[in-house]
Amino acid sequence: MSEFVTQPIHSFDGGESIAPLSAINQYLYCPRRAALIHVEGVFTDNEHTVIGSQLHEQADVPGYETTRGVTLLRALPVWSERLRLSGKCDIVERRPDGSLTPVEYKKGRRRKFDNDDAQLCAQALCLEEMFGRNIPRGFIFHAAGRRRREVTFTKDLRSLAEQAAAAVHRLIEEERVPRAVRKPQCSQCSLFDDCLPEIACAPPALARAGREAFDTAD
Repeated sequence: MSEFVTQPIHSFDGGESIAPLSAINQYLYCPRRAALIHVEGVFTDNEHTVIGSQLHEQADVPGYETTRGVTLLRALPVWSERLRLSGKCDIVERRPDGSLTPVEYKKGRRRKFDNDDAQLCAQALCLEEMFGRNIPRGFIFHAAGRRRREVTFTKDLRSLAEQAAAAVHRLIEEERVPRAVRKPQCSQCSLFDDCLPEIACAPPALARAGREAFDTAD
């Protein structure tokens, strides 16, 4: 077991800027949210992020256990030099044939967006690079419905994860924060009060008045 965990094929040589795997999810949820977090350094909790953090605290205790021949690797650090990503998998299941399956924990039920699936796929891309194994699928455990959902890592999903990683790096390197776009998911975003999409998306005159109201310069 120790050989499997500690001797991946690739390791970082250093020097490149590295983005967290969670940025994939944040970018696909909303590019502006990703930029506020990773460019401006803004983050605010709400009930959704707090519950999510508590769920991950339960899963993110490093270690492993073996059940019915399947080894569960908890909080496994992963990375990709090619995509310049790093992070942790909540759980990676290793079967006797050496196959690897990442499992991600999410607090809510399945949403219509692809951000959760793409984050899980990015984990698989990291594992494939580290261990030289093809990983065709993973699972997301939705705590709200206590349902384990299979995610197939199709060519399109892999491309989406790779494109999102490249876009995140561009945002960070250009230090660019995209303009707000009012979307249905805005109301559940923990950065709603920092982003102010209602003002940013308002007609020009109203948006200008809103900006002036928050301008504290003399």
